[in-house]
Order: sequence, then structure tokens, then C-alpha cells
Amino acid sequence: MTYHPKSDFIAVMMERGFLADCTDYQGLDEALIKGVVPGYIGFDATAKSLHVGSLIQIMMLRWLQKTGHKPITLMGGGTTKVGDPSFRADERPLLTEDQINDNISGIQQVFAKYIDYGDGETDALMLNNAEWLDGLNYLEFLRDIGRHFSVNRMLSFESVKSRLDREQSLSFLEFNYMILQAYDFLELNRRYGCLVQFGGSDQWGNIVNGIDLTRRVIDQQIFGLTSPLLTTSDGKKMGKSADGAVWLNAEMRSPYEFWQFWRNTTDADVGRFLKLYTELPVEECDRLGALAGSEINEAKVILANEVTTLCHGADAAEAAEATAREVFEKGGVGADLPTLSLSADDIGDGISVVQLIVKSGLAKSGKEAKRLIAENGAKLDDQPLTEAGRVFTAADLASPIKLSAGKKRHALVQLA
Repeated sequence: MTYHPKSDFIAVMMERGFLADCTDYQGLDEALIKGVVPGYIGFDATAKSLHVGSLIQIMMLRWLQKTGHKPITLMGGGTTKVGDPSFRADERPLLTEDQINDNISGIQQVFAKYIDYGDGETDALMLNNAEWLDGLNYLEFLRDIGRHFSVNRMLSFESVKSRLDREQSLSFLEFNYMILQAYDFLELNRRYGCLVQFGGSDQWGNIVNGIDLTRRVIDQQIFGLTSPLLTTSDGKKMGKSADGAVWLNAEMRSPYEFWQFWRNTTDADVGRFLKLYTELPVEECDRLGALAGSEINEAKVILANEVTTLCHGADAAEAAEATAREVFEKGGVGADLPTLSLSADDIGDGISVVQLIVKSGLAKSGKEAKRLIAENGAKLDDQPLTEAGRVFTAADLASPIKLSAGKKRHALVQLA
């Protein structure tokens, strides 16, 4: 693409790799130059935290605010009751209202670290679409909003088409999701003057629907801008690790484990991730990403420190780096390692090392733990662990022990 942006925000999006597509580059660029532009991303409350897969969206909103505009974080208190079917093989499990509200409070904690909220012109707004969706009158909604949607066109969107092509059921409840998301954009424009919706490229069809609906109902021009759906250079979906989702809330993924995820970035991804997930100058990101050999490892430490500082604070990043150096360079146990504390009652007459490996999160099942031991991938206090039948008593755990799965994953086990 040869478009040369005039606004700081579009320039940042392009040079740092955030931009997949935009409904009208020039129109949005000109709006950004004229004054403060409110822009939003919607997040359904399907879990108590967002994970690393959502971090690119959060960073887009952060940059929007840093370049002088107004982010809107829209919590899907209403749409979560339906569930976004985009590119899913099956229907999402339905959550109760209490579960949704509990998840929203967890997600809000994440945003507060990245975006400033308040009453100022560029201060962010935290909204919940239940505010306008919960009270909708079904017949009025069908008559006033539903008539603007072509089922033929809705069926042509890739997110729906991929599900139908595989002959997987798509419920009428889920089919309504894109209408509700489009209605969100219309309401945000009416109520808050919101001019742009951001999202991953899988949301393109939903975003375009909202733009069309707003033009038809109130004749307003609004915009959509999408980011690429990220995979790592080895083809893995961003936000997942060997032991599950990389959550952004400290209660669900410790700052040390979060730091370690970024430290383990593949060499080929370092430069790209520095541009997307840190605020280091682009030239410095390129320089660090071009390092080779042992030097690229220091670039990975910088990446881990920068991302962890944004998410968990500078103290957490420093503690994580110190623990990593203690564990990897000096063979120590590291005070900040994930720790499993067991009471004497938990241990009883004894607890097997296989159970300890599973309970500490180093394996998902006993079968996986036994395979880890059989393949010489497990260590106890940095020594090979070969006996899957080994049992520990409370006396054995009077001093903490260190369990390792491979070279990069460790945990302490201690008596509470």
C-alpha cells in the first residue's frame, strides 16, 4: 500500500505493523487531523481476563490515546449473552449474568494499566453494551434495525460461510450477533460521536455491517480499521503457550510466567513483537530484531521487560528478570518462581512426584507427567528425575524443592 498518512495515529499503525485494512484511509486520516476522534473496540466477557491474543487491540487503543484521541473500551455485557460465532467450530457456552459481570470486572483491571480513564477530552470511556441491548423491544428492533440487513449478504461473510461450508450448525442466536455488533456501532456514534471501530481482521464483516447500518439509519460516515490476526513465525496462534492461554491478569498468569513467555519468543518474531507490543522507537526495534546468535537473547530480555512493565509494572519486570537469571545462569531456585504450597493434610501419607508435576502446572495430566519423566524431560533440583513412582512425605518438603519441565519451565513446591 502506497498511502502516505498525515495523521500521527495512522502513521504509527502503518510503521509498527498494526494495520491490515481500513474502510477509507483518506477519510479517517482527515478526520484524525481535524480534531479528537473517539474510537472503540468491543470485548466480550467470556473469561475473567483477556489474554495476549487481545494485546494488539489494547495497544491500538493506547496509541490512539497517545496520539491525541479518545479510546472507548466497550464491554459486551449484552453481546456475551449471545456469543460471537466468528470462525468458531461450535457455539460458545452461555454464561449467566453474574458470570458475565464477574468477568467484566476482571477485564476492566487490565485496561486500567494501558489506558487513562476520566472526564477529559482524550480520556477513555469504559462502556457496557448491556446499557442499550438489554432493554430492546424485539418487534421494534426487527422493524427499525433488522430490515436493513440482507440475509444473503450475511451468509456471504467468511466468518459465517466457513462454518456453513463445514456443515456445522449455526444457531439463530449466534446469527443475530453481527446485527447486535452493528447496532453497537450505531449507538456509540449516536451517544458519543464514535467515528471508528477497531478489531482483528476476522471482524471485518461485522465492522462493515455497523458502518452500513449507521449510514442507512442516521446518514453518518464512520470508519473501520483492522489489525492482522497474529500467528508466531512457527505458525502458532498468538496468546497460547504449551500450558494454555497467556492471561493478562496476574491472578491467572503470574508476572514471572508472563515475562518468560516473551523471553521465549522465536528469534524471527523479536523485531515484529517489539514494534507491536512495546513503545520503543521503530529504529531500535529493527536494530534489536536484526541481532543474531547470543545477542538476540538480550533483545528478548528487553522485549520481556518492556511488555511486562506495561502489563504488571517495572518492579514485576525486574523481579522476573532477576528470577530468570538466578534460575538459568546460576542454577538457583529464584524467589519469584511459580510456587505450589501444600499443607500436611494435602500430602497425607505421601504424594507422588507425578501428582506434584500436575499440581504445579508443569503437566496437564498424570499421563503427560509420566511421559515427561520417561523422556528425560523432568528434573528435581536441577538433577534428572527418572523415577515416576517416587513419593514425597511432608518431611521431604520441609525445604522447598524445584521441579523442572524441559529447560524453560520451573516451579517450586513447599510445605505451607
